Amino acid sequence: MERPSSLPLAGGTARPQPGHLYGTAVIGAGLAGSELAYRLAQAGHDVLLVTQALDHIGNLYQPTTAGAGFPPGSLAADVAAQQAPDEDGWTFHRLLKARLEATPGLHLLQSTITGLDEAEGRLTLSTWEGPQLRARRVVLAAGAFLKARLLVGGTLEDAGRLSEVAYDDLAHDLARSGLYLVGAAQQAGAVGGAPPYEVRFLTLADSELEGFRVPRIEGLYALGRCTAGDHSYGSVLRDAAQLAAELLADPLPGEEEG
Repeated sequence: MERPSSLPLAGGTARPQPGHLYGTAVIGAGLAGSELAYRLAQAGHDVLLVTQALDHIGNLYQPTTAGAGFPPGSLAADVAAQQAPDEDGWTFHRLLKARLEATPGLHLLQSTITGLDEAEGRLTLSTWEGPQLRARRVVLAAGAFLKARLLVGGTLEDAGRLSEVAYDDLAHDLARSGLYLVGAAQQAGAVGGAPPYEVRFLTLADSELEGFRVPRIEGLYALGRCTAGDHSYGSVLRDAAQLAAELLADPLPGEEEG
């Protein structure tokens, strides 16, 4: 399957050069990752939000925002109110993407993360395209995409949602780093002519987490559906707000180095 190419888009006027050390890199631009990145950037932090496809930012499992239950005060709720009474999921994606692109300090990158390495208080992200990315801390918000398999009728695809590529290489790299991954599944019903489907994917085991922190790798955190347990749109957005508050209160690793 053809992979997306790298395409950086910087919020505001900042345009990081190759080798830039980000404060926080967020892997995955679903609801949780987008909410977290937006809140950190709004507070003045230097944030990289990386996704396999810019056209998939904020995609939902359903084709509309009807009944999504976005918490008041969240970016998602604000965007949904902006488009009301329209509830089309593509319109929601388009407006959410525009808000993220217009946020100073938030840098959107279309790329596929394949692995991460820890060294000297910094994390290096490897990409399928080749260039490496560096950050003082990383938040894994990959949703239901770690080695995801999508079952539609009798057809099995390597995908986390219809037409969205899975993070197989990243899942393998996390396992090689000693992280324990467990299986999970989620069903999406038939809505608006779209067929029902099931997604089977991997999550970090509860034993790998202390709150949002992944202690086995210094500077790594995990958020949303890539962690074990039951999740909803509302719960992952509330978790994103909580993690943002914790990260804003916690000095960046190696920050004293400049």
